[in-house]
Amino acid sequence: MDQKSYQVPTETASYWRNTAAFPAFTQLTQDIEVDVAIVGAGITGITTAYLLRNEGYKIALIEADTILSGTTGYTTAKVTAQHGLIYHELIQHFGLEKAKLYYQAAMDAKQQIRDTVVKHNISCEYAEEDAYIYTNTEKKIKNIEDENNAYQKLGIDGELVSKMPLNIPMKSALVMKHQAQFHPLHYLNYLIKAISDSGVDIYEHTTATNIDFGDNPTIHTKDKKKITCKHVVIASHYPFYDKKGLYFSRIHPERSYLIAVTTNQKFPGGMYINAEQPTRSIRTTMNKGEEVWLIGGERHKTGQEKETLDHHKELETFVNENFGIKSYKYRWSAQDLTTIDKLPYIGPVTANEPNVLVATGYRKWGMTSGTAAAMILSDTIRNKENPYISLFKPSRFDFDPDVKNFIKANTDVAKHMIKGKFEIPEDKLNELEENRATIIRENGKRIGVYRDTSGKIQHIDTTCTHMKCEVNWNKAEHTWDCPCHGSRFTIDGEVIEGPAHKPLKKIPTNEER
Repeated sequence: MDQKSYQVPTETASYWRNTAAFPAFTQLTQDIEVDVAIVGAGITGITTAYLLRNEGYKIALIEADTILSGTTGYTTAKVTAQHGLIYHELIQHFGLEKAKLYYQAAMDAKQQIRDTVVKHNISCEYAEEDAYIYTNTEKKIKNIEDENNAYQKLGIDGELVSKMPLNIPMKSALVMKHQAQFHPLHYLNYLIKAISDSGVDIYEHTTATNIDFGDNPTIHTKDKKKITCKHVVIASHYPFYDKKGLYFSRIHPERSYLIAVTTNQKFPGGMYINAEQPTRSIRTTMNKGEEVWLIGGERHKTGQEKETLDHHKELETFVNENFGIKSYKYRWSAQDLTTIDKLPYIGPVTANEPNVLVATGYRKWGMTSGTAAAMILSDTIRNKENPYISLFKPSRFDFDPDVKNFIKANTDVAKHMIKGKFEIPEDKLNELEENRATIIRENGKRIGVYRDTSGKIQHIDTTCTHMKCEVNWNKAEHTWDCPCHGSRFTIDGEVIEGPAHKPLKKIPTNEER
């Protein structure tokens, strides 16, 4: 199809966030005392508050930005236990019983979402769909066959297939039946209203920066307010407090990309993802009677591309080659965290701090993993038995594959830390176009230089305020991204995503001195 027949969005924006409206909440302006303080208003934090709201607890939910402004608003929104080719690997590394627990946790989360939708008649486009993982490479056929064998051992309702409803090239595929998809923000909007009406206090623009531990832990905010409580739930995607548990050394961030388009074909149903790289995830949704295709993929470690590729362009080309784009609605990206053994960390932040709970590392499957986390955390707070607590406990450290991956991940961090300190960037200042950035050295100091649309130059110190790695420019999203632990900053150096709490330091230009 002639690409000039449609307009490519000039700015990035999430389809989910642009098709939902949210209530606004005030900032925390005084010290408070509650029973449970939840940090992070995404699917985990909101669902945890929802599950605890009628249990007699006084609850506060705080969000550094606005509710649902984080990863939950940028998902593919598949409600599924099919998390890529994972079950054969889990059986090999952890055994049959733990692999079965992982599957059951995801299916329990799916059931929790479905039950909530049905009970309250939530209009959120919830639909049962089969989930397919397919391959076009000979090498991955054996992997898909191994995964099918794992399905049979675990009792998963699925099978190998030679054809899929979606007309796309494939050599082999595995289907997991009776999975689901939905509009996550329409679903969570109902939960927000439910918790607010039940007396949960919600605060936006309230950034947690530190914790005093103990029997009654205290959260400190950026604006020097205190929240004293009996239980802290850290549901802030990347744990805002990572000094205990060494989370920065046990998870790594990746970015992935999505586009929303209409096409020249009718979607046949199902949800799809390929087994090889680059990833291609395919599903649809309905918007005002119009079928919108959501295509995702193109993952890479945050901040670790010398020249950030136009990943949205790659997805656009994929859709045009296979289906034909009729109109191009949205393009956006997401950041996901993966642990060294690929299982989320859910539970006490350390074995010695039972009152401070954390949930992180969902890989790219936050709808089920985030809901499962909320179920586990709420049961933990209520001293209720939960079959998945041991599987996901953050203090675990199994020899295989944890040690090898721990060493590999931290070797990678060290490499990028050293590289950033000693690399000599090319001075392209004279060639710098408007709305672009580059990196220079001035008197031995590494400086990020951005030229705005009026031609004005501004300088920032490229040293990340988390652990002193050097950030890189992301030209696709106009952000400064840290290649070590995934902190992201605006053009002006303000924090977009942690673990960093403090902005990048601004440096006066020659004209400003």
